[in-house]
Amino acid sequence: MTSRLTYAGDIFAVGLVGLVIWQGLHWALGAGVLASPKNVCAALAETLTHAGFWEHASATLRALAAASVLSLLGGILLGVLLGIALTAGAVFEPILVSFYALPKVTLYPLILLTFGLGLSAKVAFGVLHGLIPVCLMTMNGVRQMPRAYLRSARVLQLTPMQTTLHIVMPAVLPTILSSVRLGFSLSLLGVLIGEMFAAKAGLGFLIMNAIAMNDMATLLALTFLLFAFAIFVNWALGFMINRIIVRRLGDAANG
Repeated sequence: MTSRLTYAGDIFAVGLVGLVIWQGLHWALGAGVLASPKNVCAALAETLTHAGFWEHASATLRALAAASVLSLLGGILLGVLLGIALTAGAVFEPILVSFYALPKVTLYPLILLTFGLGLSAKVAFGVLHGLIPVCLMTMNGVRQMPRAYLRSARVLQLTPMQTTLHIVMPAVLPTILSSVRLGFSLSLLGVLIGEMFAAKAGLGFLIMNAIAMNDMATLLALTFLLFAFAIFVNWALGFMINRIIVRRLGDAANG
């Protein structure tokens, strides 16, 4: 209990120091460069009470949900396949790493021509960001798995599906669960970038409007809102992951 109070006190102290620095920078740089904490709070309250905001938030959440599901399912499936097939993994890994290093925004015109302007383009851009890191993490997790597991599966004459479900997936579950948080964060980044460059709705679209109107208070309010959302979802995913891993390890320890 004491440690929790100390932790909360540290967070409060850091937040207070951050506000003081923020206000000082506002006075030094001017309102045109950096809005004050008071104005950002007022803009945040006005944004949250505006009916149109929730339509934009709903558009972003729909795209994020679809992109996250496709990124995780596709990345895990591809990672397992490339992790088991060592030759194919050795061939495709440098290609995937090189492709991931490519600035994705250069591919956005191609995505727009393929999917058009709308939800599907935002989902595709989110998948483009989230799928590859999930695939690479899963593939490395499968590679690090003792190969004796696969030999045991062959001795037991398990089918590929049975081997994947009963041998591979449980063995690499901690790695896969860790990749879920990364995949979500990068899918969110891809969806927002997609909305910022070519969209008629979404929080990224609102951010670009705020930039175009030089509305620093609304821009910072939306940024803090997205920051808080990402922290909350990552915390929730981390909490669920820890519960699953602890339960799994506890079951394994109890035999």
